[in-house]
Amino acid sequence: MAEAVKVLVQDDAGQEEVLVESTAPIASVVPGQDPSVLAAQVADRVVDLTRPVGDAREVRLLRFADAEGRRVFRHSSAHLLAQAVKRLWPDARLGTGPALEDGYYYDLNLPVPLAEADLGRLEAAMREIAAEALPIRREELSRDQALQLFMERGETFKQQIVERIPEGTPISVYRQGEFVDLCAGPHVPNTGVLQAIKLTSVSGAYWRGDEHEPMMTRVYGTSFPSDAQLKEHLERVEEAKRRDHRQLGPQLGLFQFRDESPGFVFWLPKGLRLFRRIEEVSRVLQEALGYEEVSTPWIYKDALWKRSGHWDHYQDNMFLIERGDEHLGVKPMNCPGHAVLFGSTVRSYRELPVKWAEYSPLSRFERSGTLHGLLRVRGFHQDDAHLFVRPQQIQEQISEVLDLVDRVYTLFGMTIEVVFSTRPDDYLGDLETWEDAESQLRAALAAWGRPYQLNPGDGAFYGPKLDFYAIDSLGRRWQTSTVQLDYQMPQRLDISYVEQDGSRQRPVMIHRAVLGSVERFIGILTEHYAGDFPLWLAPLQVRVVPVTDDEAARGRELVQDMRSRGIRAEVDERSEKLGKKIRDGQLDKVPVLLVVGAREREAGTVSVRSRAGDNGVCDWPTYLGQLVAHAAIPTSSSASPR
Repeated sequence: MAEAVKVLVQDDAGQEEVLVESTAPIASVVPGQDPSVLAAQVADRVVDLTRPVGDAREVRLLRFADAEGRRVFRHSSAHLLAQAVKRLWPDARLGTGPALEDGYYYDLNLPVPLAEADLGRLEAAMREIAAEALPIRREELSRDQALQLFMERGETFKQQIVERIPEGTPISVYRQGEFVDLCAGPHVPNTGVLQAIKLTSVSGAYWRGDEHEPMMTRVYGTSFPSDAQLKEHLERVEEAKRRDHRQLGPQLGLFQFRDESPGFVFWLPKGLRLFRRIEEVSRVLQEALGYEEVSTPWIYKDALWKRSGHWDHYQDNMFLIERGDEHLGVKPMNCPGHAVLFGSTVRSYRELPVKWAEYSPLSRFERSGTLHGLLRVRGFHQDDAHLFVRPQQIQEQISEVLDLVDRVYTLFGMTIEVVFSTRPDDYLGDLETWEDAESQLRAALAAWGRPYQLNPGDGAFYGPKLDFYAIDSLGRRWQTSTVQLDYQMPQRLDISYVEQDGSRQRPVMIHRAVLGSVERFIGILTEHYAGDFPLWLAPLQVRVVPVTDDEAARGRELVQDMRSRGIRAEVDERSEKLGKKIRDGQLDKVPVLLVVGAREREAGTVSVRSRAGDNGVCDWPTYLGQLVAHAAIPTSSSASPR
């Protein structure tokens, strides 16, 4: 008789201890056999509900609202897609089908070309399989059994995957009806769970990303538990297209990309004003915390890159220069230069923490296929900083950085999520140092009082890290800020400080960028605000619109008044009708339009048309004072997205 065990079952409704046989499936502990439960988390593993309880003592039930539950749901949807393809085209060969942030894709080798028009037919086949509510079952096979299975089925790409798996490694497959796929899982209990389905696009992709391998057909899709959720998502997708920074940027005169310099940005005057404004925000907040700005060279000899470790670990992403006997690298990051600068003189413990910021250009050789507007470029700038601290200063300085991140994203009307990545398997240094560093990060996070996700084993090889995700006005997550503890570069570059007892000690480096890449951040902000930047941030804050040419001189006077007070303003002197000038101002997303006619000129007033809604005729000196106050960088968030 199977052993009866007590299991603590946790979900959003709370937790409950139940008595269950160890051989029973985890599904047996789901209250009321709730169909919204998709999978379970046992310790650090996400597993199928069909798995036996075994020695599990705590089980967390996962639904679609949980990130892990969504991944299971979307990955199961990818299998549903592959099964539908095999029903329509039995000679198709399966590649791989991972879950994505908002959907999934499957790479397939098809006997016929697949066009966008075929997606409706494929969706219908997927819905038929979902309606069959086929149980999804896991099987474990030996390597030889798996090879034999996929050889018999003619799945050559699956064979290749199995052949790369080391002997003795457990191999699992999942079956649903006649369909079988090589997969580590987990999956939802049955296909009937996958209700709302939408295939979104078709593209090509080389097998394993290798141009020497066959071209596969990649089919993208998304899925949700209900049609209402799917409809809401598709509406968000359409809104995201409307906000695409690659369209808005050129339309608003912010920036361009050109074939003459792929991956590098051509900033137009208004775009550069926006760029400088964001840098100004960073500088104002950092200088108040004691950061000092430095500027280091952008090209170094290969000897430095070898000492720092970048030559071995990052060379493929660098722009390299060979002239005569010299081998040089354009810097992809500032940390080696800052470490060299720190080590250029003897430093006392009294000087620490040393906090250096830099905004100079960086370059990384991103492959042409990965470039994506401002979000993925080859030339960029960071609000980069490195802190050189004593070990006992780590927690205090990390806490200060966390508060800075919070202030910045509150200012831009975004919330943040934090992921804490701990020691990887290939870590450098000693275990005691790592455990101390992780405990200090945990303590700083606890003092900060915000929830965070744990990402075990995904830290950098030189230290644990925090990654921050900004949540925009459409609910999308963008990886932006990062904080990393580094014990290795001070050792590799042999930098030290003199401790209180006279001994030489290694500082700990804290790498941090709050905005991340300024280019990427502007791309995110453009979509977050749909180009309607708040008054304090807008590259053009005010446009004066004279009713006739007779008021142009008065318009220029007003613009001069505003510019002398730090307001970014211009006058529209075109020989166009008033209505067109106003419409153009609205299309250009200028926060404030000031209309000046004969009556306003004589009375010393302006007619205000503001996106914030405070319209009307105003006395000019009074309104100018109000404008100056509202156009300054706010001390708290008044920058909610429009």
